[in-house]
Amino acid sequence: MRVLFLLFALLPILEIALLINVGSVIGGWNTVGLVVLSAFIGAYFVKREGVSTLQTAQEKMQRNEVPGKELVEGLMLVVAGILLVTPGFITDIFGFLLAMPGSRHFFAAQVSKHMKMRVVTPGMGPGFGQGQSPFGQSPFGERPGQGQSGDDIIEGEYTDRTTNDPDKRLK
Repeated sequence: MRVLFLLFALLPILEIALLINVGSVIGGWNTVGLVVLSAFIGAYFVKREGVSTLQTAQEKMQRNEVPGKELVEGLMLVVAGILLVTPGFITDIFGFLLAMPGSRHFFAAQVSKHMKMRVVTPGMGPGFGQGQSPFGQSPFGERPGQGQSGDDIIEGEYTDRTTNDPDKRLK
């Protein structure tokens, strides 16, 4: 909650103060031109990096790999685009950091690590992974520990298609 307060209350005040200070040094129209120029340059970088990230994600999907890193980087490019078209120098700095490949890879690794910790850790509670969700109820609507027939056996049939797959997707 504090981060959101800082983001939505303090950041615009800092941006306005910085724009006024820069405008008093280089002039108002030069400041406006600089803000517009940074938006155009930023849009170019975001487009270029977005196309590159999309191509990498498509290549991974063709190899039957999950493009997890590319999805996180794509999200960061969206945020970078929003920051770069928002008027101000502070948002431009953060936008350029997210748009440049080196710093974006670093931030994507940090975000991915944080997301893995947040997703994996809550599921380590007692009973989870044994047909029970962390909320105490089975995802199929039964009470915890009870299947439809009162046990944990699921019956069914299957067909092995690994040898007849023409695309060699199943191994």
